[in-house]
Amino acid sequence: MHSVPAIELIAHRITWSLLLLVIVLAVQKKFGELRTAFLTKRSFALNLLASVLLAANWTIYVWAVNTNHILEASLGYFLTPLGNVALGYLLLHEHLRRVQWLAIAIAASGVLSLLFGLGTFPWIALSLAATWSGYAFLKKQSLLGPMAGLTMETLLLFPFAAAFLLWRNHTGEGALGHVDFRLHLLVLSVGVVTAVPLILFAYGARRIQLVTLGLLQYLTPTIQFLIGWLVYREKFSAVQFRSYALIWVALIIYTADAFWSHRHRLRAASA
Repeated sequence: MHSVPAIELIAHRITWSLLLLVIVLAVQKKFGELRTAFLTKRSFALNLLASVLLAANWTIYVWAVNTNHILEASLGYFLTPLGNVALGYLLLHEHLRRVQWLAIAIAASGVLSLLFGLGTFPWIALSLAATWSGYAFLKKQSLLGPMAGLTMETLLLFPFAAAFLLWRNHTGEGALGHVDFRLHLLVLSVGVVTAVPLILFAYGARRIQLVTLGLLQYLTPTIQFLIGWLVYREKFSAVQFRSYALIWVALIIYTADAFWSHRHRLRAASA
């Protein structure tokens, strides 16, 4: 779908995701949960800001993929767990263990290696990590459940997305009605491709251990990396390998520490 502008794809993503999410909420009879978002100004502001970060993350990612920056996009999602730790320390005043500080320092050295080795600032990776970490932080503060929260976020974005799609269609620049049948199917499928994994994640997150969930979340950037490297043959220089290796080492250290800490808490609780 590289022939369709990233912003238009995101507008389709929001519109058709909302349709699917509304159907799911209707089947579950949980529309009442949406009222929670309007109970206080703080609750509404949290969901509004979360929707902006979500749209920004989606737009940057789609643009990166369609302009041959899949490897750097995958790096952004590798950095996200460490971004979550940093936000927890800065905004929630959570205590960081020495091992966590070590992981953050090694990851930072990997980013600096990219900066000085390639002479370019990895803004795609850092933007994706920052927006997704910020989104996760706001979700943690929200009173809404996963499904209701995502529905509210897409609902807040829908007026802008729908207006943009109508304007594109009016000017004759939009995809709908102006592309072939195959591309029509792909464009209309973005809602399902977006919503179904998020719905499954929301339900799965409640049924597996947090450490297991953390490990599974590395699958997405790993698959992205392999697609960019092996399928689309994006350039992967020695400088990139060295920088990515530092970040992967940081993630291994961070994950091992999280696993050990989780097991220690379980043993303490059982004792």
